[in-house]
Amino acid sequence: MLKPVLRRLGSGAVVLWAAASAAYLALRLAPGDTVDTLVGDGPDTPQIRAQIARDLGLDRPAVVQYLDYLWRLLHGDLGRSYVLQRPVVDVIGSQVWPTVKLTLLATAFSAVIAVGLAIVTAGRARWLRGLVSGLELSIVSAPGFLIGILLLSVFSFQLGWFPVSGDRDASALVLPAVALALPIGGLLSQVIREGLERALDEPFAVTARARGLTRLALLWRHALRHALLPAVTLAGTLIGFLLSAAVIVERVFGRPGLGEVATEAVSDKDIPVVLAVVMLAAAIYVVLSTLADLAYLLIDPRLRKG
Repeated sequence: MLKPVLRRLGSGAVVLWAAASAAYLALRLAPGDTVDTLVGDGPDTPQIRAQIARDLGLDRPAVVQYLDYLWRLLHGDLGRSYVLQRPVVDVIGSQVWPTVKLTLLATAFSAVIAVGLAIVTAGRARWLRGLVSGLELSIVSAPGFLIGILLLSVFSFQLGWFPVSGDRDASALVLPAVALALPIGGLLSQVIREGLERALDEPFAVTARARGLTRLALLWRHALRHALLPAVTLAGTLIGFLLSAAVIVERVFGRPGLGEVATEAVSDKDIPVVLAVVMLAAAIYVVLSTLADLAYLLIDPRLRKG
């Protein structure tokens, strides 16, 4: 078991390095200048610009800045925000919990939606499966901000059931979490349904039905375990989508969180903050992907012998 674990850790380190490098390169090539943002409407002279660049280390060659960033990252130093003049850890740390709450609830909603739809429709009439599949495809294809706007229009503006924006209480979490969960739940339900229908044709399912096991009990106790393996694989891949979509959804619903921090940092070219958000997202992706790999062993004991 040691070699697979070390291999997984090595691939995770490569993912983190690639994410940091890609984000750094993208920010370097993006239009705009950090010094312009910091100067703003204040005095603007070549001496002031040179002093700002020197203080932030922006006067060094890009390669040197890149290597210095990687070195500091290896030592856990995320630097200071160019704009806020605060440690990046403090800037990110103050906004992590709202995003974590949102993504955790969205993950729970997506699991309920996916498993519920798959169990209800698996093995049912063709027209029902076609209808639900078409609805799922429409939801998966819709942009996250459009789903959020539709939810706001119906459940906030017209019905008044949920707050329009902010993070006052638990009710303010519901609509953003649903907006994030619907596309993921719709995609996962298609995968789980296909797995359930394959499992229902297996000999163990025929034997269970012959012994008088009900359809729901057969799906829940036996077939679901076989159907979850491909869904877990896909769920690990969708983590990146969930985190990137959370940035947009938080802006649509006016919520605090990493979305607001990332958006402002990108517009200000606050490179340390942007890179910290990217690295946090990449680290979460690596951790959850590793956990998904380990979950295979719990779902299918046969893999433990491999």
